[in-house]
Amino acid sequence: AFFWLVSLLLSSLVWFIAVKASDPRDERLQKGLLIFGVMFSVLLQEVFRFLYYKLLRKAIEGLVALSEDGCSPISIQQMAYGPGGSRGGMSGAFSMINLLADALGPGTVGIHGDSQLYFLTSAFMTMVLIFLHTFWGILFFHGCEHRRWWEITAVVVMHLAVSGSTFCNPLYVGSLVPSYLLMATAAAWAYLLSGGSAQNLRRFLLCK
Repeated sequence: AFFWLVSLLLSSLVWFIAVKASDPRDERLQKGLLIFGVMFSVLLQEVFRFLYYKLLRKAIEGLVALSEDGCSPISIQQMAYGPGGSRGGMSGAFSMINLLADALGPGTVGIHGDSQLYFLTSAFMTMVLIFLHTFWGILFFHGCEHRRWWEITAVVVMHLAVSGSTFCNPLYVGSLVPSYLLMATAAAWAYLLSGGSAQNLRRFLLCK
């Protein structure tokens, strides 16, 4: 969570400086800077995810050196759940803070003919991002551990796609539907990489 906060702070600082140094009356430029800020933030988050993987790798080597049997008590795959879940939880917390700030007013959402589904769709988007960060953590760490750079690239591309889809709002279908499809894909992929199978899933559903 701390690593995610640092990446958010740095990307926010870059965007803030860019906005202050530009003409605020140029709407096209400001929109371009916003898109740049989002894309830069995504890339910086993934860089910090990689740095955190390297930190955990060093920690595992330390655990192996201290263990009696020369084996780590926890695998890198198990460690991937923690960073992914914490990044997702922190991302969701920041999204909720923004929503609560907008809910304080002034005005009423949709009073000028805009969509009244802002808060509902934002809640669904927050939920999908929490899950996605968890799945992305598993995929990213697996790619780093096995030198599968295409898995790391896939995580970065999915992150960019989900973040970029939010620019379709207030056409919420254009952001929610692709995001949930990507979440289903990432969930199935992460499940298989974690050792899951169709037989295990069937046994789970049947409580065997």
